[in-house]
Parts: sequence; C-alpha cells; structure tokens
Amino acid sequence: MSETKLKPTELKLHQESRVLEVAFDNGDKYELPCELLRVYSPSAEVQGHGPGQETLQVGKEKVNIQGIEPVGNYAVCLRFDDGHETGIYSWDFLHDLGANKDKKWDTYLQRLEAAGHKRKA
Repeated sequence: MSETKLKPTELKLHQESRVLEVAFDNGDKYELPCELLRVYSPSAEVQGHGPGQETLQVGKEKVNIQGIEPVGNYAVCLRFDDGHETGIYSWDFLHDLGANKDKKWDTYLQRLEAAGHKRKA
C-alpha cells in the first residue's frame, strides 16, 4: 500500500449532530455527516469488487457512528449503529470525501431518486 500523504490532526465525532469532524496537517478541515460516510463506505459490501458493482444504501438518514478504531497509521474503521463495520477509511479517502462532499452528496441524492427512494427528513 502506498504511503498516505495527508495526516489527520483532529478526528472528532459529534454524535448528537451525527457529524465526524476531520482536520488535516495541510490545514483542510471537513465536517462529514455520518450518513455520507455510511453510504460511501469503502467496504466491498457497499462498493462491490469493481466499477459498476456499487450497492445503493437506503434508509441511512439517522445512522450514527458507535465507535472509531485506528487501522495502523493510515486509516480508521468506523463502526455504525446499523451494524456496518467493515469499511476502512484511509486518511486520503476521508480527505477526498470532504473535498468532494457536495458533489458526492448530489450524486447520492440523484441515485436515490433514480431508484425511486425518498430520503426521510
């Protein structure tokens, strides 16, 4: 595995608002909703084993993180309250998710709509 360029300086879970705050050594700081983290989990269960094999995650509006476990010096495993705990979130993955949050959120909403699902408020 290639060495991660970015390193986190802060990882803070706000359980009440269901947001994971991540700050990096380059000064970037992101607030990532647990729902976004869950529906874009890097796990094979969500991403599949290749392009086009992704599984759309529905009903994750109220999902929260129960635990955060370090994976070496390059990632964390997020344990969600819906039982999902197989995604390994590298620092680069978290940074990319934060940097592209709006685009990824819009894509998620479009995929939900195309599949005939509506988010619950």
